[in-house]
Amino acid sequence: MQFDQLKRREFITLLGGAAAWPVAARAQQPAMPVVGLVHPSSTDTTRLRAFRQGLKDAGFIEGENVAIEYRSADDQTDRLPSLAAELVQRRVAVIAAIGGIPTALAAKAATTTIPIVFLVGIDPVSLGLVASLARPGGNLTGINVLATELASKRLELLRALVPGAIRIAVLVDPTNAAGTDRTLRDVGAAARALGLQIQVLNASTSLELDAAFATLVRERSDALVVASTPFLFDRRVQVAQLAARHAVPAIYQDRHHAEVGGLMSYGTSLGDGYRHVGVYTGRILKGAKPADLPVVQSTRFELVINVPTARMLGLTVPDKLLATADEVIE
Repeated sequence: MQFDQLKRREFITLLGGAAAWPVAARAQQPAMPVVGLVHPSSTDTTRLRAFRQGLKDAGFIEGENVAIEYRSADDQTDRLPSLAAELVQRRVAVIAAIGGIPTALAAKAATTTIPIVFLVGIDPVSLGLVASLARPGGNLTGINVLATELASKRLELLRALVPGAIRIAVLVDPTNAAGTDRTLRDVGAAARALGLQIQVLNASTSLELDAAFATLVRERSDALVVASTPFLFDRRVQVAQLAARHAVPAIYQDRHHAEVGGLMSYGTSLGDGYRHVGVYTGRILKGAKPADLPVVQSTRFELVINVPTARMLGLTVPDKLLATADEVIE
């Protein structure tokens, strides 16, 4: 009897130990890394899909082996520092600052230790984000999509389509100070070389966009260059509709503008830029250091022309311009 009781106690003990094994195994599994994504405006599904694809290319799938904390400033740029600080307090593994210059600067100011992957449209060395393109140093690296630096080229293309244009309006977002200064400097230099006049229009809200176009019509501008900012990208449908309503030929930064009715766009692929941010984020999660990851500079530029919009504006697209376009929307 005592032998049977002893065996029974040993069996129960073994059962108890077996029940604890899965719990112990789970406790030993590494915690899922968390990526903090901060953006000044609402991140649309197209760009988020590109970012997640980049993560996937690097071996990470949201919800399976990586989590993402999203922070959006809802077009209130002054909120970016506090949003970046939240991600630092959350102790995320990497911060993806993908909304342009203000976002990158806010993330940089928030931490000197957590790795940061940025996406900007201006040389990041001139912004003080990295020491050099080849060897960034510090805790930042990222992608330069050259959005702002192509402003003068956009002016040249617009003039090729509207050769009689003399007075050119430039629509900028004043909350993006560094980008606005660079855009106006580049467009101003190109305008002087071509003997054109420049009119600056400011808008950082939907109501200000309406007011800017009212000013454009009142001042009788012949054409419009739309600057590269997250706000103006997110309001691309409104901007294209306003340009159509007031019969103003306009050129934009990204193909998405032309796809929603904008006349013409010239720039790098933002989708490729967001995917590269995802790839770099994944590489850092695997152990790479930002200081050793060279800044990626976009090298592929797309010219997209919307022919129905040109016809609506009474414009004939020159054959030479059509021949150089990467895509012609019929």
